[in-house]
Amino acid sequence: MDYKTSGVNISAGNETVRRIKPLVKETFNGNVLSELGSFGGLYSLENEGLSRPVLISSTDGVGTKLCIAGSLGKFDTIGRDLVNHCVNDILVHGAKPLFFLDYIGVGKVKPEKIEEIIKGMAIACKEHGMALIGGEIAEMPGIYATDDFDLVGTIVGCVERDQIINGSTIREGDQIVGFSSTGLHTNGYSLARKILFEQLKLKETDIISEFGKAIGEELLNIHKSYYHQLKKYANPEKIHGMAHITGGGIAGNLSRIIPDGLLAEIEGSSWLRPLIFKYLQEKGDVSEDEMFKVFNMGIGFIVVAPPETAAELIEREQGILIGEIRNTPEVTSGEKVIVR
Repeated sequence: MDYKTSGVNISAGNETVRRIKPLVKETFNGNVLSELGSFGGLYSLENEGLSRPVLISSTDGVGTKLCIAGSLGKFDTIGRDLVNHCVNDILVHGAKPLFFLDYIGVGKVKPEKIEEIIKGMAIACKEHGMALIGGEIAEMPGIYATDDFDLVGTIVGCVERDQIINGSTIREGDQIVGFSSTGLHTNGYSLARKILFEQLKLKETDIISEFGKAIGEELLNIHKSYYHQLKKYANPEKIHGMAHITGGGIAGNLSRIIPDGLLAEIEGSSWLRPLIFKYLQEKGDVSEDEMFKVFNMGIGFIVVAPPETAAELIEREQGILIGEIRNTPEVTSGEKVIVR
């Protein structure tokens, strides 16, 4: 009996590291003080030029979107989904991304599969000037079936203490600007899969006329990053609050930043929804209320800002005016967002 017989192949793990090492190295910058394979990733803040730097971190995954990637055998985009999702999460507070770490849990290490996943991560990290500083590949037969895998990422960024955006300055009269999503992003896939593959008996490779491509390809549209679009506006004077629209939809995420006594009124007909949402709603007979609870419905990111900044975002950054902040003293910890 040996380790390989029990289901863990050290040689395959080493081969995977050999494949991904050059991909990861390409993301390194002058702040990285460690090499891939060290016990911890070292990152210096000396070159960031901040007088009172605050570190901000976030951890997330891509949910059951992994099932679509696995069924299609297409693994080059989910790494990008993961990085972009995490970048958006810290952008909400005005932060600049510094470095990223990943966890990949698998039933069986397949070097070429993991290489594709890491390749996508490396692309997204380079797009954001961020180092992919480390990670973990865990081969765990008994926890995962042979072809099963999980993917989790942790991001660390920084922001000047007096530049943190947290929603506390949101006030009556602020306008709510939405930014279009590319589809489901990384949320709502359990419901979408149930409708499409259990109820409708579709296969991921089935071509759907409404989309002009396979339904699996439509579901793998990359989660959009809003960092380059919004980073130059990300200070408390221009923007009072931001929300990344993920699980829980617009109301569930926007309500996290609305101060007590204020109400965010959203006009649900003010933007054009991607076809995938109409398709899922009609084919699955899903109520409007449930759709807005589960999916982003075509708005992947929201900015709450004074009218002058809102106008600039609409004119220059393809923002969409979707609502306004009202003064309602009776609203405290209850309903803070209404979608009409």
